[in-house]
Amino acid sequence: MKPMDIYAFADEASGQIDGQIAAMLRNGLSGLEIRGVDGQNVSDISLDKAREVRRKLDDVGLACWSIGSPIGKIGITSEEFPAHLDKLRHTLEVADVLGAKNLRMFSFYVPEDKVAEYRGKVLDQMGQMLDVARGSGVAMCHENEKGIYGDIAGRCLELLTAFPELEGIFDPANFIQSGQDTLEAWQMLGGRIKYLHIKDALENGKVVPAGKGIGAVKQILDDYRARGGCAVTIEPHLSVFDGLKDLEQADNRTQIEEYCYENSDVAFDVACNALKELL
Repeated sequence: MKPMDIYAFADEASGQIDGQIAAMLRNGLSGLEIRGVDGQNVSDISLDKAREVRRKLDDVGLACWSIGSPIGKIGITSEEFPAHLDKLRHTLEVADVLGAKNLRMFSFYVPEDKVAEYRGKVLDQMGQMLDVARGSGVAMCHENEKGIYGDIAGRCLELLTAFPELEGIFDPANFIQSGQDTLEAWQMLGGRIKYLHIKDALENGKVVPAGKGIGAVKQILDDYRARGGCAVTIEPHLSVFDGLKDLEQADNRTQIEEYCYENSDVAFDVACNALKELL
């Protein structure tokens, strides 16, 4: 099997880029799926700020693998779509500066009882976004997310079939939260998935370290690697209880909540170590 390139949403360790770099280095990661940068969403940072971030990453040998953008994460009935296309254009410029070859996107929040009604509009607006990105050298990658059109495997496959240039991101925890069996989803989508978001969840939707939930993360990861896949992004989303360290008895930790960590750095490191154990 090919060696894995492991990236992360390191803004879950720190909101500051310097803290994100420190978290990636101490965990031996390849780089970043960039989302939050010094108090701003990556889609809102200036090109000068992007150049600053690029210099810092280059100085320590880290890559920016993907842009963890919010593109497509608006309501399908929103009147903001023209402005959203402008945001996409700017985000693609940011991606170019950062050297990112992928951009995470979504397929619009749709009223739960009107999914079929808005199918046409979803496809139209997805097509417009892909038209904007065409020729940029950046792959547009759709992530399954609870509440959007492509929240379950069948509709993700529909989008990937309608748009052959669209790539897929597979997030097991998001599928669980949408009531979708992850192995069934993988059987349907595995051949069209560019990379994985490493995130697991319990049946009730609570996110837990990879391998501790019902997402069959190891089985999916192994098959992804067998198919030649070689890149993943860790997305911890683990519970943090900042007051934990101040308790009189540290061993009360699991009585408060299982998989609850004393700060964001600890939670991030736990998520990284969980993936490494599965590999």
